[in-house]
Amino acid sequence: MNSSFTTPAARERFLAAYRPALAPFPSSTPIRTPFGTAVAHHGGTGTGTPVVLLSGAGGNAVAWHRYVAPLGRDHPVVALDLIGEPGLAEQTRPITGTAEAVECLTATLDGLDTPRMHLVGMSYGGWAALRYAIAAPSRVASVTLLDPAGFGRVTAGFMVWLIAGGLAGLAPRGLRHRLAGPVRNATLRDDHLAAMLPSLMRFRRRIPAPAVFTDEELASVTAPAMFLLGEHSALYPAADAAARLESVMPAARVEIIRGASHDVPTYAPELVAERMTNFLESVHHGQ
Repeated sequence: MNSSFTTPAARERFLAAYRPALAPFPSSTPIRTPFGTAVAHHGGTGTGTPVVLLSGAGGNAVAWHRYVAPLGRDHPVVALDLIGEPGLAEQTRPITGTAEAVECLTATLDGLDTPRMHLVGMSYGGWAALRYAIAAPSRVASVTLLDPAGFGRVTAGFMVWLIAGGLAGLAPRGLRHRLAGPVRNATLRDDHLAAMLPSLMRFRRRIPAPAVFTDEELASVTAPAMFLLGEHSALYPAADAAARLESVMPAARVEIIRGASHDVPTYAPELVAERMTNFLESVHHGQ
């Protein structure tokens, strides 16, 4: 089955909140693929190698609204509404496994007509970016992964974290902000994103679970890579993931963001943006 909103009215309520939130992206381009139509949202004024942003499960281009300005000073910025996720994308064919997930992303990135790109992904988007870096190394200038999936099975603890954040997102603004600490989800303090949370509760996502990376797959990554992991990640013990990465990908930069959970991009946006811009600069200079 394809991902979709539960009713046409639910989709319209989502779009009413979503379209105004796309203000950081002056233009958008549809990308037709065998799985449906993705949408690329364009921002930034730089002329360097494009930076392509992949959101996490249940996310979309607006998840990156804080990052367009700092990344866009030196690079064109492209934030994707991915097929199977809530946004302006439309899905027409099911995505049934890892191979088809990579095929769908490949078709989407091919539609950008960009021979080489920096890929940035959070959570499920990080998993997809790393899968693509393995499949198409010549296209990837670097990969930046923010608490990426694929380093352990999705657990009941993660589902509890996800549901708790969703329910807290339905609370009035003041209470929602206060709940961000106890549920370890700083997204609840981001009013730009929180406006869409009630509508997202009515989206049914039907995308394959992220397959766990093998050591051989990780060791095969040739692009410069940076991993920013949440100290209290709901996906996996961050220290264990960091130790594994340092063992099988010794050239990668790996940092644990203190205090963060799986909410790395919203927990410390200034810090994350600084790490990202510095990393891209070092890649540019071949360091």
